[in-house]
Formats: sequence, structure tokens, C-alpha cells
Amino acid sequence: MSREDKAQTPSPWTWIPTLYFAQGIPYVVVMTLSVIMYKNLNLSNTEIALYTSWLYLPWVVKPLWSPLVDMFRTKRFWIVLLQFAVGVALAFVAFTLPTPFFFQATLAVFWLMAFASATHDIAADGFYMLGLEQHQQAAFVGVRTVFWRIANIAGQGLLVVLAGLLTEQTGNVILAWQIVFIVLALMFALIGAYHFFMLPKPSADQAVRIEGDLVGDFVSTFVAFFKRADIWLVLSFLLTYRLAEAQLVKLGSPFLLDKVNAGGLALSTAQVGWVYGTVGVLALTLGGIAGGYAISRKGLKFWLWPMLLAIHVPNIAYVFLAALQPTSLPVIASAIAIEQLGYGFGFAAYLLFMIMVADGPHKTAHYALCTGFMALGMMLPGMVSGWIQTQLGYTNFFIWVCICTLPSMLIAIFVKIDPAFGKKQSKVDST
Repeated sequence: MSREDKAQTPSPWTWIPTLYFAQGIPYVVVMTLSVIMYKNLNLSNTEIALYTSWLYLPWVVKPLWSPLVDMFRTKRFWIVLLQFAVGVALAFVAFTLPTPFFFQATLAVFWLMAFASATHDIAADGFYMLGLEQHQQAAFVGVRTVFWRIANIAGQGLLVVLAGLLTEQTGNVILAWQIVFIVLALMFALIGAYHFFMLPKPSADQAVRIEGDLVGDFVSTFVAFFKRADIWLVLSFLLTYRLAEAQLVKLGSPFLLDKVNAGGLALSTAQVGWVYGTVGVLALTLGGIAGGYAISRKGLKFWLWPMLLAIHVPNIAYVFLAALQPTSLPVIASAIAIEQLGYGFGFAAYLLFMIMVADGPHKTAHYALCTGFMALGMMLPGMVSGWIQTQLGYTNFFIWVCICTLPSMLIAIFVKIDPAFGKKQSKVDST
């Protein structure tokens, strides 16, 4: 970032919180809110896990068009445009819910929303790297994670509670979810308007093109990424770091909602909103703040293994819940909070690893490639997780999830990281 940008750009606190809140809302709607809504509408775990996991696909393939975001218009332009597009998609979900073909219709709209959201992620993450220095990127990883998680609280916490309360008051599940999606659409329209006026305009936020050869630009961006000497190690790490979480996240809410005789905890929709979407996400948020701060102090290399263990070991909490099926809400909330706290702390290392891999002249496109592989690592295990749970039952399924943490630990042994990466530099060192 140039000295002119430093003088003219407002504090990152004026735009990072709202930008990553806006990034989190459509993702949590597509990946989590849809799961709870379809469970309320009596779809099976196998159907829910299979079809909602397919919704990861836009995040998987977004690297195919990520160079276009680099080549045409500014990241700021894409951010604002796509926020309004997501708002329209949210409204369409509300309109299609009462139809006889609601499942096909809402899935189609979720697909469109997912493509808009994935493209928004490309622009937002590129904007983040252009607008901040490296030590700021490390320091604000926790902040961006916090507000992404606050979007989770709003999306899968407060709005799920609202859906549950409206269902209880009206006796109409469809009407309850319609109101939820109308609220979301209005909220996103306001966010888009705010960013239209308030996002900064860093001088580095320009279309990036090598003169004359559009196809050549496009291809060279991908070639540069896959020519890394350690590409297979990088891809293996990206695909396995969340192998366990990919399966856990798809069945977490159904497990809490399912009846006791089906192996679940028989919580109401509103209780799931409080326990999983509010208490759990708050714990995850605190973990994210701590993770970003820790890396900025000691660097990614120092914290990689502690964070790897933090994200995996607490999965045992779900084994405890499934085996004992406690009825105490504080006990359930505490177990989920422990798991989410560890996940938030450990996920900071994954974000910084992707930033490290993407560093270079094509930051936006290469970061999108990293997040695409991250999404693939969530999509494929998630697709079969419902079937696996149906075959094993909840207790054995969560034991299986714990076993799935082992591949990432094996691969982490071979990962090479500069000890200084992510560490905040002193003024003397940075001059």
C-alpha cells in the first residue's frame, strides 16, 4: 500500500467488519440455514447432506472465473454489484417457498446465490489483500473472522431463533421461513448501499492485464499457481485440513434437531438457534480473535501445530453428546462451545496458510484457487456424510469424524513455512 493510500484510506475498522459480515451472510444461508430449513420441511438427512453439499460447487470452481475479476473493473465495483444481486436472490427464496415445487425452486435460487457469493468472495478477499500491509493482514485475520462469524450468529443463530418462534406462534413453517428470508433481503440491500458510499478506493484496486492477450493472461494465472514446486503438498493440506469438519458441519444441526429415538438431542428450532447459532458461534468468534492475534505475535510457523490440534481434538465433544444424549441445555451448549472455540482458533492458521500460498502478482486469483480447493475439501466429504451417518448412527459417525482428523496431521509434518510469515514487524524491521 502506497504512502498516499495510507494518508487517504480510512481505518480498516470502517470497512473490514461490514465487508466480511456481508461475505458471511450468503455463505451461512446456503450452507447452514438451508440445512435447518429443509430439516424443518421434513427432508431426510441423506437428501439434505447430498443436495446442500452440491451448493459448495460455486466455491470450488470459482477459480475458473477469478482472473476475470482481476481483469475487469475494480474489486470495489464487483463487491457492491454482487451484494445487491445476493439481496435479490434472498428475496426470490421467500417468493418460491410456498410453491408446490419449492425444493427445486429454492435449490435453483440457492445455486444462483452461491455463484454470486463465490464471486463476491473473490473480490472481497482481493480487496483485503490490496488494502492492507502484510502484518495488518495477519492482525486483521481475527477481525475478519469475527465479523464473518457475527454473520453466522445473525444467520444461523438469531434468524433460526426467529424462524422457530414464528413457527410456534403461527403454526406455519413456510410463512416463518418466508419472513426470515425477507428480513435477510432487506438487510443485504442496506449493506450494499452502505458499501456503495463507504468502501475506500485504494490506488492498487485496478484491473490487472498484460497488454493484448486476454486468453494468455487467463491461462498464465493458473499456470503460475500449479508450477509451484510444492503444489502437491499445498493441495493435500488444503483438502485435508477440514476433512473432519466437512462432515461434522452437515450433520451438526440435524443431530441437535433429531428425536431421541433417532439418536439426536430433540432440541427445538429456536433452541438450536441459541445453542449452535449463537453460543457456539460466539465461542468460535472468540477463538478466531485469539488465533489472529496469536499469529501476528509469533507467526504462522510457531502456531501451526497448536492450531491444528485445537481445530481437531474438540470434535470429541460430539461423541460425548451422541453417546450420553444429555437433556440439559447448558451441558449441550458448553460442549458445542468448546468444539467451536477450538475450531475458531485453529481456522486462523488455515486462512494465513492460504494468504501465504497466494502471495505474489496474482493474489486475488491465487487466493481464489486456494479457497476453491478448500471448498472442494468441504463439498466431497459433505456429500456422503448423510449416508455415512445413516449407516453408522450418530455416535459411531462422530467417532468416524475424529478419525478423519488424522490425514491433515500427517501432511502438516511436511509443510514448510517461513518463521517470519504473519508476524507483525517492528517499525525498525519494516523500514
